[in-house]
Amino acid sequence: MSTITLNNGFEMPVIGLGLWRLEKEELRSAILNAIKLGYRHFDAAAHYKTEIDVGKAIAEAIQSGLVKREELFITSKVWNSDHGHVVEACKNSLKKLQLDYLDLYLVHYPLATKHSGVGTTASLLDENKVLDIDVTVSLETTWHDMEKTVDLGLVRSIGLSNYELFLTRDCLSYAKIKPQVSQFETHPYFQRESLVRFCKKHGVVPMAHTPLGGATANVKAFGSISPLEDPVLIGLAKKYQKSVAQIALRWNLERGTPVIPKSSKVERLKENLEVLNFKLEKEDVELINTIDKKFRTTLPSLSWGVDVYA
Repeated sequence: MSTITLNNGFEMPVIGLGLWRLEKEELRSAILNAIKLGYRHFDAAAHYKTEIDVGKAIAEAIQSGLVKREELFITSKVWNSDHGHVVEACKNSLKKLQLDYLDLYLVHYPLATKHSGVGTTASLLDENKVLDIDVTVSLETTWHDMEKTVDLGLVRSIGLSNYELFLTRDCLSYAKIKPQVSQFETHPYFQRESLVRFCKKHGVVPMAHTPLGGATANVKAFGSISPLEDPVLIGLAKKYQKSVAQIALRWNLERGTPVIPKSSKVERLKENLEVLNFKLEKEDVELINTIDKKFRTTLPSLSWGVDVYA
């Protein structure tokens, strides 16, 4: 498995399995099959409410001798409602995951909301049916609490998720431990070249969540347009005799952006891993660069009653 070196010296596999939207009954087989195929990087989060199931699958893989803990790279994230309780939330995730440490812990969103109890990860709405945002917890405080998880040996690396460029800049200004990773939505229709370049310039690895634009799931959930239907990507898929998804994933890897596509199907898991086995020609990377629509496909604001990206 190809890896990228983080700014603290730890190695992170450039392809992981994203666990968002995987149903509980799918998780065990998806994780075990992925490990058998060669996956070592798994992206979980407290808000997915599946950490207990993920932990059981990982424990089974380790206990059966399928993989060693030190070979795995496990990520989780602190949810908005736990910004004032980061260390406790981290310990709660570790307990559910049956782990002694996390390889990577991310601030899921740069947004503190009303606390609902450690690990319960609610998105409580106020009397106007709008997300109840907590203005008493600063992002600087949250980040220093993230640093405590490293100091306590609970976490090896820490990072950001869904941070825009200026909030990333702010974090770098007050960080005692620089973020190792910044995970955000990016794909051929939402390329975010300025953010990718900024992160790289400052030694933060940009990681793509939703690297396929959410495909049909986001079309159904948010009314999004899927980049997998773009004629340029379809044409390149024919040229390289690969799937359209493989072309989109390879494009992200070509620009140094690790990916965490989600799938529970063995054939798709295998297909996603095979993007390590070919490269796109420079002119084809540049061609994909021309189809950017600056189109975000994941829109949590639809259920939060407020556009947090405005």
